[in-house]
Amino acid sequence: MNMQRKLLQKINCPSDLSELSYEELDILADEIRNKLIKTVSKTGGHLAPNLGVVELTIGLHRSLNCPEDKIVWDVGHQCYVHKILTGRRKQFATLRQYGGLAGFPKQGESEHDVFDTGHASAALGFALGLAEARDKRGSEEEVVAVIGDGSLTGGMAYEALNQIGHLGTRLIIILNDNEMSIATNVGAMSSYLNRIRLDPTYARLREEIEERIRKIPGIGARVYALGESVKSALKYMVAEGVIFEELGLSYIGPIDGHDIKMVEETMTLAKSSKKPAIIHALTRKGRGYVPAEEHPERFHGTAPFVIKTGKPKNNKKDKSYTSIFGDAVVDLAKKNKKIIAITAAMASGTGLSKFREVFPDRFYDVGIAEQHAVTFAAGLAKGGYLPIVAIYSTFLERAYDQLIQDVALQNLHIVFALDRAGLVGEDGPTHHGAFDLSYLRNIPNLIVMAPKDEAELRNMLYTATQVKQPVAIRYPRGAGVGVKPEKPFEEIPIGKAEVINKGEKVCIVAVGSMVETASKIAEELKRRNISATVINARFIKPLDKAKIAEQATDHKLVVTIEENALAGGFGSAVLEALSGEGISTPVERFGLPDKFIVHGDKKQLLKDLELDAESIATEVEEKLSCLNLKAKEQSSQVSDRIHGELGI
Repeated sequence: MNMQRKLLQKINCPSDLSELSYEELDILADEIRNKLIKTVSKTGGHLAPNLGVVELTIGLHRSLNCPEDKIVWDVGHQCYVHKILTGRRKQFATLRQYGGLAGFPKQGESEHDVFDTGHASAALGFALGLAEARDKRGSEEEVVAVIGDGSLTGGMAYEALNQIGHLGTRLIIILNDNEMSIATNVGAMSSYLNRIRLDPTYARLREEIEERIRKIPGIGARVYALGESVKSALKYMVAEGVIFEELGLSYIGPIDGHDIKMVEETMTLAKSSKKPAIIHALTRKGRGYVPAEEHPERFHGTAPFVIKTGKPKNNKKDKSYTSIFGDAVVDLAKKNKKIIAITAAMASGTGLSKFREVFPDRFYDVGIAEQHAVTFAAGLAKGGYLPIVAIYSTFLERAYDQLIQDVALQNLHIVFALDRAGLVGEDGPTHHGAFDLSYLRNIPNLIVMAPKDEAELRNMLYTATQVKQPVAIRYPRGAGVGVKPEKPFEEIPIGKAEVINKGEKVCIVAVGSMVETASKIAEELKRRNISATVINARFIKPLDKAKIAEQATDHKLVVTIEENALAGGFGSAVLEALSGEGISTPVERFGLPDKFIVHGDKKQLLKDLELDAESIATEVEEKLSCLNLKAKEQSSQVSDRIHGELGI
C-alpha cells in the first residue's frame, strides 16, 4: 500500500506516467480504483463507468501529449480518472461538492478539459470540428474522441461518423465497449458489436489470408493488388459488414481495454493512420469493485454508499417523485391497456423499471435517442395507443423539433413525464432542468403542469391520461415533501389553480417545487405582520388567468416563484396575463437567473440564488416598504397640487 501511495503521489501531470513500468502502471491502476471507490462512497457520483476506464485512460495519456493533444470525452461521466491524472488528484475529494471539482469535464478547471460535456453522442461531432480546425491551421496535434457503445444509439453519433468518413479527416475514435450505456444497451448496433466482440476471427483471418497471398510465387504481388476486393469479400463473409470500414474508418480491434500496454500500442498504430481510425476497446463497467460489477446500472450514478456492502448510506423514508411516478404508471396501466411506456436508456432513472417487469410487451427503451423516442411515441399515438414518455427535463431539449412538429402540430395524445426538472444539485449545469417551462409553454396544443407534492403528481398523471391532447408534467429530482398519496386517482380540472392560503397584502403565485417554499414564505411574512395569499398554479399552460387576475386586484403586490429560468418562464406568463387584463398591480418575479448554475447541494444553490424562503420574504418585505413609501409620496404630491390649485 505504501508503494501504491508513492506511485499515485508522483502523478501530477500525464507526462509523469512515462516514468513508470507496466508493472507499476498496474499497481497505479489499483490505487486509482481505491481512490475512486473511497471518494465516490462519500460524494456520490458515476462510479461504475470510471472503474471501467482506469487502464484505458492511463494508456491514452501514456500515448498522447496532452494538453497539446486533445481528448474529448463523450457524456463525460467517465472522466474521473482523467481528472486524477491531469493535476487534480489533491482536489479529487471535493468531487461534485459545492465549490469543488465538477463531475463532468469543465474547461474552467483545467486546460486538459476541452469540452464541457454532459449529454451523450456529441463527442464525435466536436472532435471532427477540432480536427478540421487543426488541419486548416496546419498544426499536428492528435484529436481523440472517447465514446461509449451506448452513445452509438444516438443519432448525432451517426451523423458525425458519416461526415468523418466522407471527409477522411485524421482523428482517433475510442469505442469504449462495455455492453452498457446506463442500462443494458439495445438496438441493432449493440447486436452488431456483440458479434464483433464475440468473434475475434475476422482480424486474425484477414491478416493470415493477406500474408499467404503475398507469398504466392510469381503472382502474389499482382493478386495482392486486388487486396481491396479480397478484404471486402472477407468482411461480408466473416464479420457481416464491418460497418465502420464501410463508413471510411480504419477499424482496429477488439482490444482489451484493461491492458495498458495493448491500449498504448494500439494508439501508436492508430496515430500512424492517414485516415480516421476507430479503436474498439472492450471494458467491464464497475471493474474492481464487486457490488458495481454485479449491479453496474445501480452504480452508474450512485448516492454515497457503504464500501463494504455497497448499500446507500442514507435510507430516506420519503419516496422520490421518480418512484411515485413509476408506481402510478403501473397502476394506471393495469386499468388502461392502451398505455405504453417509453424511455431513452433511463428505465431505472425515470422510474420505469417496475413497468418493464410488469408489462414487458408495453415497454420500449429506444436507447440514447430522445428525438426518436418522441416521434416513435407520435406513431404509437396515431395508431391508437397512449404513450407515456419519461425523459429528464434537460434531455428533452434534444427533441424540441419533434415536440413541435411531430406531436403538437398533430395534436396527438402523448404524456411527457419530465423528471429532474429544476436544479438537480451535484450533476451541475448540463443536468439542471432549468429551461423546460420556457421551452414548453409557447408550444400550441400542449398542456403543461407541475405538482406541488406526491399526491398531486399522481393526480396530474391520471388527468393527463384523460385529455385528448399532448401533456407535459415536470417534477423535481429526489424525495417529495412527504405527502402519502393514499386516495384514489382524482382528475384535476384543466387550467385551474388552487388557493392554499388567503391573505391581504401579498399574493404569492407558485408552481411545482416552489409551492412548499411559498407556504414557508407566507409563514415568515406573517411573523413580520404581513399577510399573504398563496396560490398553487398547478398549470403553467393553460394558466388560470381569471383566478390570478382576481387575486392580483385585491393585493398590493403579486409575487411569482418558479424553479425555472426567469426568461420566458412561469413568471413571464403571469406578467403577460395581467398585462392583457389591464391590471397594474406590481409583479415581483423569483426564479433562476440568466446564467448557467454551478453544481452543488441543492439547498445551498437555492440559498446562494436567494430563492430560499427567508431571502424571498426579506425581498418581498423591502418591496412592500418601497411601494408604501411611493404611495405616500404620490399622495403628498396630489395633496400639494390640490392645495396649490385652491390657493391654500
